[in-house]
Amino acid sequence: MNYSYTQISQYLSCPRRYRHRYLDGWQEKDTRAAMLFGRAFEQAVAALFRREDPAAVLSEQWSLYKDIGLTHPGNDTWDRMLEQGIQLLERFVQDGRVHIRRPRSSQQIQFNRLLGSGSNFVSYIDAIGELDGTPCVLEWKTSSARYPEEPAGIAALDPQLVCYSWMTGIDEVAQVVFVRKRQVEVQYLRATISEEQRQEFATLVDDTVRRIESGLFLPHSGIRFPQNPCTTCPFIGLCLDKSDLVETALVRKPGVDLGLFDELSF
Repeated sequence: MNYSYTQISQYLSCPRRYRHRYLDGWQEKDTRAAMLFGRAFEQAVAALFRREDPAAVLSEQWSLYKDIGLTHPGNDTWDRMLEQGIQLLERFVQDGRVHIRRPRSSQQIQFNRLLGSGSNFVSYIDAIGELDGTPCVLEWKTSSARYPEEPAGIAALDPQLVCYSWMTGIDEVAQVVFVRKRQVEVQYLRATISEEQRQEFATLVDDTVRRIESGLFLPHSGIRFPQNPCTTCPFIGLCLDKSDLVETALVRKPGVDLGLFDELSF
């Protein structure tokens, strides 16, 4: 069995959501413009370091989603997001703070770790390079709002960065945040992950995998003001048995057999 950071975080957020997605085969429809733009933009950044034309790559990849009925946040449009993406790439090049010496082998790197249960944990790292001359793990993020920068080193509390440090054994990590706003901005958030944090994350992974493999998928209801995670969860239609909500938000993987999971005790 393969596990990833996304799977662990999904289970910790709501075990029943994990079951819907990874066992029952339901997936959210890919219509969120921000998510799809992020995928296209990451490919453009990778192309930049390979000395290809990043603007052309962004335009080509983003064009794949132009006519699929995207859900745009706020006042965003397809054209506006493309314009912002090109501006962000230009700003990133002007800053010149990030360097990747071997771009063909140091981007989108797969790391694997054998867990105590015998299962495999896998991570895909955006890049390993240098920020301001310091070697580090690099993670690209696109956002419509700035990430918090205070207190200093707050990025060290990001569990995904802790995961990447655990998988690679590299202490220094950094998020490069490409902020889409009226005046685009690139943030460079660096942090140092301690050995204690890595060990704590390893314990969290082992404990979570044991619970998953025991077949424990209790729901975490989230309808409580002011934090209402259930209301924004794409799987809410399954929990409420509302077929119209399911049809709007989800698609089903073909060939999924629920017989095994229906026999488990929940």
